[in-house]
Amino acid sequence: MVSSVFKNLLLVGLGSCLGGMARYIVSLLCQRSSWWALPWGTLTVNLVGCLFIGLLSGYAERFGGMSVNLRMFLAVGFCGGFTTFSTFMNENVGLIKADASFSMLIYLAGSLVGGFLMVLAGYALMKIL
Repeated sequence: MVSSVFKNLLLVGLGSCLGGMARYIVSLLCQRSSWWALPWGTLTVNLVGCLFIGLLSGYAERFGGMSVNLRMFLAVGFCGGFTTFSTFMNENVGLIKADASFSMLIYLAGSLVGGFLMVLAGYALMKIL
């Protein structure tokens, strides 16, 4: 049990490291070509991450799964280090597939609106502390 948890930690850690480095490279490349005031690096990473996790999930669904090691490394590790937005969107797709549309709407709205409000709250708290 402990050895499999440790192995999964290593797989996730290595994938996260590579995903984080890839995120940084994509952000650098997007900053150089920025022609409009948008965070292009983050947008690009989020969209590419969503495509990648969709490909991984679609592959697993079509071909009957994916090894735990590969899933830990690519889906949890790499995608998690590259962008957690991809996991968030994939979970919303899972809720739709499970006929839980109302739960999906709550999760989507709660995450987006709630996350935005929490960032604002963090800024406000730091101003008064």
